[in-house]
Amino acid sequence: MSADDKIKELGIDLTHPAGPVANYVAAVTTGKLVYLSGKGPIQKDGSLMAGKVGSELDVDQGYEAARLVGIQLLAALREHLGGSLNGVNRIIKLLGMVNCEPDFADQPKVINGCSDLLVSVFGENGKHARSAVGMGSLPGQIAVEIEMIVEIK
Repeated sequence: MSADDKIKELGIDLTHPAGPVANYVAAVTTGKLVYLSGKGPIQKDGSLMAGKVGSELDVDQGYEAARLVGIQLLAALREHLGGSLNGVNRIIKLLGMVNCEPDFADQPKVINGCSDLLVSVFGENGKHARSAVGMGSLPGQIAVEIEMIVEIK
């Protein structure tokens, strides 16, 4: 099944990618690699999911925030690639940043929200290298920010 068909099957809406909020671009292609700038978790009502994981948000809410970021990354990637994800060969790497308390230790469980989404869309080609780190704060106090590197065909 193609990535575009899988997105439809999963009922994921990729029609509203958030644009850059400062002096940068959403994605840059060099050779067969696409580097996607960090994205935040945009909820269905258009608001950002904010809060510190470990105090204001629990792990499950952090996981959902990371999934929402994954949707934003896929929306930006699809737009960058001209309206289709079928040109993706594989997901290469994620850098997942979690806005969390200093003693919070479950960053990998949070970033799984994005990783699980990518595997559900791309199968084996969605499996990737990854870092999941904690941050004292993120822009706008968002719960999660994730960058992604993708190989295209």
